[in-house]
Amino acid sequence: MRVRGYRFFFYSNEGSEPPHVHVEHSGMTAKFWLAPVSSASRSRFSDDELRSLQRLVNRHRHRFEEAWHEHFGG
Repeated sequence: MRVRGYRFFFYSNEGSEPPHVHVEHSGMTAKFWLAPVSSASRSRFSDDELRSLQRLVNRHRHRFEEAWHEHFGG
């Protein structure tokens, strides 16, 4: 899924971890847990951009969770 130029995705081998989503843009990456939405890791995103991304993840959390459970089961 793409939102405002950011690519949100899962890695297929991470089904043993709690639901989360990765974000990528211009060589920068971040990972957010989905329940509750919180930053798990980041690379090169500023604090302001990370807060903005967290709001985006929170806004689309249900879609990400549905996609996670559809892909990984459960």
